[in-house]
Amino acid sequence: MKLAVLNASVPFLRGGAEYLADSLVAQLVMRGHEVEHVKIPMRWASPLDVAESMFAAASLEIPEADMVIALKFPAYLVPHPNKVIWLLHQFRQAYDLWGTDLQDIPTTSAGRALRASIRKADDRAFEESRAIYCNSTVTAARLSHFNGFEAPVLLAPHNDVASFKSGPYGDYLLAIGRVTAAKRQHLLVEAMSVTASALRLVVAGQPETPADLTVLQELIDRFDLSDRVELLPRYITDMEKVDLISGARAVAYLPVDEDSYGYVTAEAMYSAKPVLSASDSGGVLELVRDGVTGLIAEPNAESLAVKIDLLSSDIAGVERMGMAAQAAVHGLDLSWDATIERLLA
Repeated sequence: MKLAVLNASVPFLRGGAEYLADSLVAQLVMRGHEVEHVKIPMRWASPLDVAESMFAAASLEIPEADMVIALKFPAYLVPHPNKVIWLLHQFRQAYDLWGTDLQDIPTTSAGRALRASIRKADDRAFEESRAIYCNSTVTAARLSHFNGFEAPVLLAPHNDVASFKSGPYGDYLLAIGRVTAAKRQHLLVEAMSVTASALRLVVAGQPETPADLTVLQELIDRFDLSDRVELLPRYITDMEKVDLISGARAVAYLPVDEDSYGYVTAEAMYSAKPVLSASDSGGVLELVRDGVTGLIAEPNAESLAVKIDLLSSDIAGVERMGMAAQAAVHGLDLSWDATIERLLA
């Protein structure tokens, strides 16, 4: 079958969605399909940028494809008579992030018009799709609440489970992944200023913007944390990631109402590391249970500091949670065979 996998991407930035798209393409090719990976550049610096990205997607036709599998906004706006959407996330700034500090879209006539256009375009794309799957219960609930469409959950398998390994529970807490306000690495840095323990923090990942890195560096300077917080502000290779996770005491991942469980969460758990998250981190909480597979704090520096101190003082508890985390993620039995069978059914 001739298949097109459609994803939106910001040039030179990679995250979980990009990894999933690459993995899906590779898995389809392994099963004998002819696959094109179509990457639609996405910009959101202004309402005009977003509108142009939407127009580019909606104007793209791929009649040569027997079927298209679209992953996220605005890629799923591409018209096709045989379109399946595996919804990773919508443009949340027009939905649940509207009215918050992460809104990004200006509250102007142009901004409100853009918001209305996004929601109208989404509804049209969902209506014309042959099937919709969501990557978590959180994404499915948003889709139902804001757009009125019901969709089953299809969790994303990891493409390289065997590469992850458990290692010594080292002297650092690891926050790995794209550095951005929505992932809240800044809260972890603030928490380090009020912890009683000697546990270090390593923040590793490519900053979404120069300003995101500046925020972290200014916090480190303000609280004099240069000896306790290490920044690796760049793309982290797969080999580096495996080594960083395997040597960590635990992995911290506290996004704002995450759309999925997050590859970072799964990778930590495959490596027998407990995950520190926040009570409002959305899909991550499908896997992280407080005191069982990790620790859940309130989204503030003081609460996070208490949990960090616990990770520092209770090594036996860390090991117990790490082993439980590993058993839990293996127990999900995520399979590419089953996933692709559902997408192509």
